[in-house]
Amino acid sequence: MQFDDDADLDTSEVKDVRGSRIPGGRATVGGGIIGLVALVLGLFFGVGPEELGLSSTGDEPASATSSSAAQVAQTCKKGSDANTRDDCRIVAVVNSVQDFWRSEYARHGGRYAAASTVVFSRQVPTACGTASSAVGPFYCPADRQVYLDLGFFDELRTTFGSTGGPFAQAYVVAHEYGHHVQNLMGTLARAQDGRTGANSNAVRVELQADCYAGVWARHATTTPDEKTGRPLLTRLTEQDVRDGLDAAAAVGDDRIQERFRGRVTPESWTHGSAAQRQQWFSTGYGSGDMARCDTFR
Repeated sequence: MQFDDDADLDTSEVKDVRGSRIPGGRATVGGGIIGLVALVLGLFFGVGPEELGLSSTGDEPASATSSSAAQVAQTCKKGSDANTRDDCRIVAVVNSVQDFWRSEYARHGGRYAAASTVVFSRQVPTACGTASSAVGPFYCPADRQVYLDLGFFDELRTTFGSTGGPFAQAYVVAHEYGHHVQNLMGTLARAQDGRTGANSNAVRVELQADCYAGVWARHATTTPDEKTGRPLLTRLTEQDVRDGLDAAAAVGDDRIQERFRGRVTPESWTHGSAAQRQQWFSTGYGSGDMARCDTFR
Protein backbone atom coordinates (compact mmCIF):
# COMPACT_ATOMS: atom_id res chain seq x y z
CA MET A 1 0.00 0.00 0.00
CA GLN A 2 1.64 3.20 -1.18
CA PHE A 3 0.55 6.84 -1.27
CA ASP A 4 1.72 9.55 -3.65
CA ASP A 5 4.79 10.96 -1.88
CA ASP A 6 4.22 14.46 -3.25
CA ALA A 7 0.50 14.72 -2.47
CA ASP A 8 -0.66 17.28 0.09
CA LEU A 9 -2.67 15.70 2.91
CA ASP A 10 -5.87 17.42 4.01
CA THR A 11 -5.60 17.31 7.79
CA SER A 12 -8.82 19.31 8.20
CA GLU A 13 -10.66 15.98 7.82
CA VAL A 14 -9.01 14.53 10.96
CA LYS A 15 -9.18 15.97 14.48
CA ASP A 16 -6.38 14.88 16.80
CA VAL A 17 -7.42 15.02 20.47
CA ARG A 18 -4.90 12.54 21.84
CA GLY A 19 -3.82 13.61 25.29
CA SER A 20 -6.81 15.89 25.79
CA ARG A 21 -8.56 16.22 29.13
CA ILE A 22 -12.31 15.72 29.28
CA PRO A 23 -13.74 18.30 31.71
CA GLY A 24 -16.64 17.00 33.78
CA GLY A 25 -18.24 13.58 33.54
CA ARG A 26 -16.49 10.31 32.88
CA ALA A 27 -16.61 7.47 30.44
CA THR A 28 -19.08 4.74 31.29
CA VAL A 29 -16.88 2.04 29.80
CA GLY A 30 -13.44 1.45 31.19
CA GLY A 31 -10.60 -0.87 30.38
CA GLY A 32 -9.89 -4.13 32.14
CA ILE A 33 -12.74 -6.55 32.63
CA ILE A 34 -15.45 -4.14 31.46
CA GLY A 35 -13.60 -3.52 28.24
CA LEU A 36 -13.14 -7.27 27.82
CA VAL A 37 -16.88 -7.83 28.20
CA ALA A 38 -17.50 -5.30 25.44
CA LEU A 39 -15.05 -7.15 23.22
CA VAL A 40 -16.50 -10.57 24.01
CA LEU A 41 -19.94 -9.36 23.02
CA GLY A 42 -18.58 -8.01 19.77
CA LEU A 43 -19.87 -4.52 20.52
CA PHE A 44 -17.20 -2.60 18.68
CA PHE A 45 -16.01 -1.76 15.22
CA GLY A 46 -19.36 -0.32 14.30
CA VAL A 47 -21.79 2.35 15.41
CA GLY A 48 -21.46 4.68 18.41
CA PRO A 49 -21.83 4.23 22.16
CA GLU A 50 -25.55 5.03 22.31
CA GLU A 51 -26.29 2.01 20.16
CA LEU A 52 -23.98 -0.12 22.32
CA GLY A 53 -25.62 0.89 25.58
CA LEU A 54 -22.42 2.70 26.55
CA SER A 55 -23.69 6.26 26.46
CA SER A 56 -23.02 8.46 29.46
CA THR A 57 -26.04 10.08 31.05
CA GLY A 58 -26.61 13.68 31.87
CA ASP A 59 -26.11 16.88 29.95
CA GLU A 60 -24.56 17.52 26.57
CA PRO A 61 -21.17 15.87 26.06
CA ALA A 62 -18.22 17.97 27.13
CA SER A 63 -15.68 19.13 24.61
CA ALA A 64 -12.10 17.94 24.89
CA THR A 65 -9.59 20.60 25.92
CA SER A 66 -6.53 21.43 23.88
CA SER A 67 -4.06 18.60 23.63
CA SER A 68 -0.38 18.55 24.43
CA ALA A 69 0.08 15.63 22.03
CA ALA A 70 1.63 16.12 18.62
CA GLN A 71 -1.16 17.08 16.26
CA VAL A 72 -1.57 15.52 12.85
CA ALA A 73 -1.86 19.02 11.40
CA GLN A 74 1.77 19.63 12.38
CA THR A 75 3.27 16.31 11.33
CA CYS A 76 1.18 15.01 8.43
CA LYS A 77 1.90 17.20 5.45
CA LYS A 78 2.64 14.92 2.50
CA GLY A 79 1.85 11.50 1.17
CA SER A 80 5.40 10.53 2.13
CA ASP A 81 4.39 11.07 5.77
CA ALA A 82 1.48 8.66 5.28
CA ASN A 83 3.93 6.05 4.03
CA THR A 84 5.91 6.16 7.28
CA ARG A 85 3.54 7.12 10.13
CA ASP A 86 0.34 5.41 11.30
CA ASP A 87 -1.46 8.64 12.22
CA CYS A 88 -0.59 10.23 8.88
CA ARG A 89 -1.71 7.06 7.11
CA ILE A 90 -5.13 7.49 8.73
CA VAL A 91 -5.29 11.04 7.36
CA ALA A 92 -4.44 9.80 3.87
CA VAL A 93 -6.99 6.98 4.02
CA VAL A 94 -9.70 9.37 5.20
CA ASN A 95 -8.82 11.72 2.33
CA SER A 96 -8.90 8.87 -0.19
CA VAL A 97 -12.16 7.39 1.09
CA GLN A 98 -13.92 10.74 1.03
CA ASP A 99 -12.51 11.61 -2.40
CA PHE A 100 -14.13 8.42 -3.63
CA TRP A 101 -17.52 9.03 -2.01
CA ARG A 102 -17.57 12.61 -3.27
CA SER A 103 -17.00 11.37 -6.81
CA GLU A 104 -19.49 8.53 -6.42
CA TYR A 105 -22.23 10.85 -5.18
CA ALA A 106 -21.47 13.34 -7.95
CA ARG A 107 -21.66 10.56 -10.53
CA HIS A 108 -25.21 9.89 -9.39
CA GLY A 109 -26.12 13.57 -9.32
CA GLY A 110 -25.87 13.95 -5.56
CA ARG A 111 -23.61 15.74 -3.12
CA TYR A 112 -21.62 13.92 -0.47
CA ALA A 113 -21.51 15.44 3.03
CA ALA A 114 -18.04 14.86 4.48
CA ALA A 115 -17.41 13.44 7.95
CA SER A 116 -14.43 14.06 10.23
CA THR A 117 -12.39 11.38 11.94
CA VAL A 118 -11.46 12.02 15.57
CA VAL A 119 -8.22 10.37 16.70
CA PHE A 120 -8.24 10.00 20.48
CA SER A 121 -6.59 8.12 23.32
CA ARG A 122 -8.25 6.39 26.29
CA GLN A 123 -11.64 8.12 26.17
CA VAL A 124 -13.53 10.72 24.20
CA PRO A 125 -16.77 12.74 24.48
CA THR A 126 -19.14 12.39 21.54
CA ALA A 127 -22.71 13.30 20.70
CA CYS A 128 -23.45 9.59 21.24
CA GLY A 129 -22.04 9.68 24.79
CA THR A 130 -18.60 9.39 26.31
CA ALA A 131 -16.71 6.32 25.13
CA SER A 132 -13.47 4.62 26.02
CA SER A 133 -10.96 2.89 23.80
CA ALA A 134 -12.51 -0.45 24.84
CA VAL A 135 -15.39 0.21 22.45
CA GLY A 136 -13.03 0.12 19.48
CA PRO A 137 -13.45 2.23 16.33
CA PHE A 138 -16.98 3.52 15.83
CA TYR A 139 -19.14 5.97 13.93
CA CYS A 140 -21.45 8.35 15.79
CA PRO A 141 -24.48 9.25 13.64
CA ALA A 142 -25.49 12.06 15.99
CA ASP A 143 -22.40 14.15 15.17
CA ARG A 144 -21.44 12.39 11.92
CA GLN A 145 -17.91 11.63 13.04
CA VAL A 146 -15.70 8.54 13.08
CA TYR A 147 -13.80 7.88 16.34
CA LEU A 148 -10.56 5.93 16.46
CA ASP A 149 -7.89 5.13 19.02
CA LEU A 150 -4.79 4.07 17.09
CA GLY A 151 -4.00 1.55 19.83
CA PHE A 152 -6.81 -0.58 18.41
CA PHE A 153 -4.56 -1.65 15.56
CA ASP A 154 -2.14 -3.24 18.02
CA GLU A 155 -5.11 -5.01 19.65
CA LEU A 156 -6.23 -6.22 16.25
CA ARG A 157 -2.95 -8.11 15.93
CA THR A 158 -2.15 -9.13 19.50
CA THR A 159 -5.64 -9.84 20.85
CA PHE A 160 -7.63 -10.83 17.78
CA GLY A 161 -4.89 -12.53 15.78
CA SER A 162 -5.02 -10.41 12.63
CA THR A 163 -1.90 -10.25 10.50
CA GLY A 164 -2.22 -6.47 10.64
CA GLY A 165 -0.54 -4.27 8.06
CA PRO A 166 -1.33 -0.83 6.64
CA PHE A 167 -4.33 -1.98 4.64
CA ALA A 168 -5.90 -3.64 7.68
CA GLN A 169 -5.95 -0.13 9.14
CA ALA A 170 -7.39 1.27 5.93
CA TYR A 171 -10.13 -1.38 5.93
CA VAL A 172 -11.21 -0.35 9.43
CA VAL A 173 -11.43 3.32 8.45
CA ALA A 174 -13.26 2.57 5.21
CA HIS A 175 -15.75 0.38 7.10
CA GLU A 176 -16.58 3.25 9.45
CA TYR A 177 -17.11 5.59 6.51
CA GLY A 178 -19.42 2.93 5.13
CA HIS A 179 -21.57 3.62 8.19
CA HIS A 180 -21.47 7.32 7.39
CA VAL A 181 -22.73 6.64 3.88
CA GLN A 182 -25.49 4.48 5.37
CA ASN A 183 -26.41 7.34 7.68
CA LEU A 184 -26.62 9.77 4.77
CA MET A 185 -28.81 7.29 2.85
CA GLY A 186 -31.09 6.52 5.80
CA THR A 187 -30.04 2.87 5.94
CA LEU A 188 -28.24 2.99 9.27
CA ALA A 189 -31.45 3.37 11.26
CA ARG A 190 -32.50 -0.12 10.22
CA ALA A 191 -30.02 -1.52 12.74
CA GLN A 192 -31.86 0.12 15.64
CA ASP A 193 -34.64 -2.43 16.07
CA GLY A 194 -32.86 -4.05 19.02
CA ARG A 195 -32.58 -7.48 17.40
CA THR A 196 -29.45 -9.61 17.16
CA GLY A 197 -28.60 -12.78 15.28
CA ALA A 198 -27.03 -13.91 12.03
CA ASN A 199 -29.91 -12.54 9.95
CA SER A 200 -30.61 -9.41 11.99
CA ASN A 201 -30.60 -5.90 10.59
CA ALA A 202 -27.65 -5.11 12.90
CA VAL A 203 -25.56 -7.73 11.10
CA ARG A 204 -26.82 -6.66 7.67
CA VAL A 205 -25.78 -3.06 8.35
CA GLU A 206 -22.27 -4.14 9.37
CA LEU A 207 -21.86 -6.40 6.34
CA GLN A 208 -22.98 -3.60 4.04
CA ALA A 209 -20.32 -1.33 5.57
CA ASP A 210 -17.77 -4.07 4.82
CA CYS A 211 -19.00 -4.16 1.23
CA TYR A 212 -18.74 -0.38 0.91
CA ALA A 213 -15.16 -0.62 2.20
CA GLY A 214 -14.46 -3.08 -0.60
CA VAL A 215 -16.02 -0.77 -3.19
CA TRP A 216 -13.70 2.04 -2.10
CA ALA A 217 -10.69 -0.31 -2.24
CA ARG A 218 -11.53 -1.28 -5.83
CA HIS A 219 -11.49 2.37 -6.94
CA ALA A 220 -8.88 3.78 -4.54
CA THR A 221 -5.95 3.74 -6.97
CA THR A 222 -7.96 5.40 -9.74
CA THR A 223 -9.86 8.03 -7.74
CA PRO A 224 -8.17 11.41 -8.35
CA ASP A 225 -7.25 13.66 -5.48
CA GLU A 226 -9.15 16.94 -5.77
CA LYS A 227 -5.98 19.02 -5.50
CA THR A 228 -3.53 17.16 -7.72
CA GLY A 229 -5.83 15.32 -10.09
CA ARG A 230 -3.75 12.20 -9.36
CA PRO A 231 -4.83 9.28 -7.17
CA LEU A 232 -3.66 9.73 -3.59
CA LEU A 233 -3.31 5.96 -3.21
CA THR A 234 -0.95 4.81 -5.93
CA ARG A 235 -0.48 1.11 -5.15
CA LEU A 236 -2.63 -1.57 -3.58
CA THR A 237 -1.31 -5.12 -3.80
CA GLU A 238 -3.05 -8.47 -3.50
CA GLN A 239 -1.19 -8.94 -0.20
CA ASP A 240 -2.76 -5.70 1.04
CA VAL A 241 -6.20 -7.04 0.13
CA ARG A 242 -5.43 -10.30 1.93
CA ASP A 243 -4.47 -8.30 5.02
CA GLY A 244 -7.83 -6.53 4.83
CA LEU A 245 -9.68 -9.82 4.47
CA ASP A 246 -7.75 -11.24 7.41
CA ALA A 247 -8.72 -8.24 9.55
CA ALA A 248 -12.37 -8.68 8.51
CA ALA A 249 -12.27 -12.33 9.58
CA ALA A 250 -10.51 -11.55 12.87
CA VAL A 251 -13.42 -9.38 14.00
CA GLY A 252 -16.15 -11.79 12.95
CA ASP A 253 -18.60 -12.55 15.74
CA ASP A 254 -17.87 -16.27 15.63
CA ARG A 255 -14.09 -15.75 15.88
CA ILE A 256 -14.48 -13.37 18.82
CA GLN A 257 -16.94 -15.61 20.67
CA GLU A 258 -14.79 -18.70 20.16
CA ARG A 259 -11.67 -16.88 21.33
CA PHE A 260 -13.16 -15.30 24.47
CA ARG A 261 -16.11 -17.55 25.34
CA GLY A 262 -15.05 -20.87 23.91
CA ARG A 263 -18.40 -21.29 22.14
CA VAL A 264 -20.28 -19.68 19.28
CA THR A 265 -23.83 -18.34 19.73
CA PRO A 266 -25.16 -17.04 16.39
CA GLU A 267 -28.34 -15.73 17.99
CA SER A 268 -26.30 -12.99 19.70
CA TRP A 269 -24.35 -11.85 16.64
CA THR A 270 -24.28 -8.13 15.87
CA HIS A 271 -21.59 -7.89 13.16
CA GLY A 272 -21.58 -11.16 11.23
CA SER A 273 -19.32 -14.17 10.98
CA ALA A 274 -15.75 -14.14 9.72
CA ALA A 275 -16.88 -15.75 6.46
CA GLN A 276 -19.71 -13.24 5.99
CA ARG A 277 -17.45 -10.27 6.57
CA GLN A 278 -14.89 -11.55 4.09
CA GLN A 279 -17.61 -12.40 1.57
CA TRP A 280 -19.14 -8.92 1.60
CA PHE A 281 -15.82 -7.08 1.48
CA SER A 282 -14.93 -9.30 -1.49
CA THR A 283 -18.28 -8.53 -3.13
CA GLY A 284 -17.56 -4.81 -2.93
CA TYR A 285 -13.96 -5.18 -4.03
CA GLY A 286 -14.73 -7.54 -6.87
CA SER A 287 -17.61 -5.53 -8.31
CA GLY A 288 -16.66 -1.96 -7.40
CA ASP A 289 -20.41 -1.30 -7.42
CA MET A 290 -22.24 -0.11 -4.31
CA ALA A 291 -25.49 -1.38 -5.84
CA ARG A 292 -24.13 -4.90 -5.26
CA CYS A 293 -23.95 -4.21 -1.53
CA ASP A 294 -27.63 -4.85 -0.78
CA THR A 295 -27.28 -7.08 2.27
CA PHE A 296 -30.99 -6.63 3.05
CA ARG A 297 -32.33 -8.56 0.07
